[in-house]
Amino acid sequence: MTIAAAAPRAVIFDLDGTLVDSARDIADALDELLERHGRRRIGLDAARRLIGHGAPSLVSRAFALTGGAPADVDRLTAEYLSIYEGELARATRPYPGVVATLQRLAAAGLGLAVCTNKATAATQRLLEALDLAAFFPVVIGGDSGARKPDPEPVRRALAGLGVAAGAALMVGDSANDVAAARGAGVAVVVVGYGYTETPPAELGADAVLARFDELAARILSPAPSRARDR
Repeated sequence: MTIAAAAPRAVIFDLDGTLVDSARDIADALDELLERHGRRRIGLDAARRLIGHGAPSLVSRAFALTGGAPADVDRLTAEYLSIYEGELARATRPYPGVVATLQRLAAAGLGLAVCTNKATAATQRLLEALDLAAFFPVVIGGDSGARKPDPEPVRRALAGLGVAAGAALMVGDSANDVAAARGAGVAVVVVGYGYTETPPAELGADAVLARFDELAARILSPAPSRARDR
């Protein structure tokens, strides 16, 4: 069963909560920042609910939870990124099935891109640290223009891959991913294990993947069977 009427020529992926489980490293860096500025730690569960809107939003909302939003969000965001990028792959790992699936998609000739609200430098460093960078000739970060749910970063990913919207598929884990894909005219599926507080089935995607490795089976045409010689 394919997700779209025609098999896509390219797939655009969200990063955090879709390709990689990065919540622990993000939470630890955020807690260190909060402690430096006399705020309480918020821990993993609370930090997980803040992921997905970019670092400035992450920092601002964390401070709002612990005593009020700061006036100097830009400076605190830069400080957070300095902390985070120092150990951004200490606990972060690809989700099960990610590497094997990316290998299958690349071998089938599909163009692959990352489109994330994470800062570009942190995204590139994380992909390199996890040996995923070679899969993605196109990486669109959240500090290089508009952020999802705006469709503009998805459109830039399409341009970088050289494919039309109707020939691509977006894979994400949140309402931001669905809205950005829809706005760009791209079919979209969500994973069932990400960081969204909204149940994945209620995000309005074309399909929900219980496991990442379901993706290849849904979008790659099976090889024709050969009749056995008799």
